Amino acid sequence: MLGRHTAAGRRVALTALGTLVLAGAGSAATAAPPPAPSSTAAQTLGADRPPAAVLRAMERDLKLKPGQAAERLVNEAEAGARAGRLRNALGKHFAGAWVRGATSAELTVATTRAADVSAIEAQGAKAAVVKQPLTELRAVKNKLDSTARSLKTRDTPVWYVDVPANRVVVQATKRSAATAFIKAAGLEDKGVGIRVSAERPRVLDDVVGGDAYYIESSARCSVGFSVTKDEQQGFASAGHCGDRDDATAGYNLADQGKFQASTFPSKDMSWIAVNGDWTATAEVKGEGGQRTQVTGSVQALVGASICRSGSTTGWHCGTIQQHDTSVSYSQGVVDGVTETTVCAEPGDSGGPYLSGSQAQGVTSGGSGNCTSGGVTFYQPINPILSDFGLVLKTAPPQSGTPAPPENAVDTWAAGRVYEAGATVTHAGVRYQCLQSHQAQGGWSPVATPSLWQRL
Repeated sequence: MLGRHTAAGRRVALTALGTLVLAGAGSAATAAPPPAPSSTAAQTLGADRPPAAVLRAMERDLKLKPGQAAERLVNEAEAGARAGRLRNALGKHFAGAWVRGATSAELTVATTRAADVSAIEAQGAKAAVVKQPLTELRAVKNKLDSTARSLKTRDTPVWYVDVPANRVVVQATKRSAATAFIKAAGLEDKGVGIRVSAERPRVLDDVVGGDAYYIESSARCSVGFSVTKDEQQGFASAGHCGDRDDATAGYNLADQGKFQASTFPSKDMSWIAVNGDWTATAEVKGEGGQRTQVTGSVQALVGASICRSGSTTGWHCGTIQQHDTSVSYSQGVVDGVTETTVCAEPGDSGGPYLSGSQAQGVTSGGSGNCTSGGVTFYQPINPILSDFGLVLKTAPPQSGTPAPPENAVDTWAAGRVYEAGATVTHAGVRYQCLQSHQAQGGWSPVATPSLWQRL
């Protein structure tokens, strides 16, 4: 982990938008002609107009040529929408999706059914036929998560679903520890992979995303994303940075606010309410202190580019390695984080991760540093918004979470967090979610075919 945690004895030193239809319950997916969308995924997510500072940092850290960073962001936005449509069409046979290449031009979608290949390729994606659907892989990882609650995992600090490899992987400091963990979970015959590494993730010790803030005058973390709850302004950060009612001071050491909620371990999330001297903005501190605006929270695919801001090391970029990862820190296990190739150091904890202008999460922990390189893990932002009832501050602004109509909990509403595959009703029509995100007022299903598919 990359931050500080206190109280009660737990202080840590600190798109081509094609439509697929299923020919029948037992038959392959077949492709239908792509509809004419009202806007592209890149336009919806703002990927067609990225800040220059984001492009410069991507070129530096991902070693891209001029023009490739902008092309990559557009490709990733469109790939997310196409992958979402294929996920819905393939149903139980869907086994994951990822992007590859300097400009993320290659989208691969995996299925357990060979008959789906032509339908996948018709959507401009590369098909991979594999043995296990994504649901089975997640069930295997869930068994490891359950076992970790009663087993010491110091020597098996990381486990995750490796979508491109179509397997679950346990990262351990020695093979014998991984073997024992897998056996304890009863998964010897499930093809769980083992990766031996000496690295042990840790928290990075010590209202614009990436700015420093101080907890109880004794430790430092980084602001994540600005949020609101009803009329109260504040920001999201890492749970290990502080406990409920801990006081905070801003980067200028002026009184700032107080932790309203904090979860750690199991998850690594918190939110801090700020006083009237502070105004929450939809901005994150980027390269050279320049600001970049947050426009939403659509989850990016494995392989997509991602950049991070932190009060120790500033702005750095890399790629998403895998979602749904579990990490065993010395303070306990945290589930559901995402692993990246972005570097970080103590004090960066809680800071924001962005893919283009879409919020992805807040820094949890990692290993290595920004001199020799390393890996980091972030707590995804959408679960933070959902668990704490928060609304992400975006540009343009969105309204607060409305009360759902009585007996209409499946009616689409701005401010709600929707997972890929969720179904809603809007204007009397049923839609299915293509990509996980928090809904915004201008992102109704009928207006955003890159986020919602009409059923």
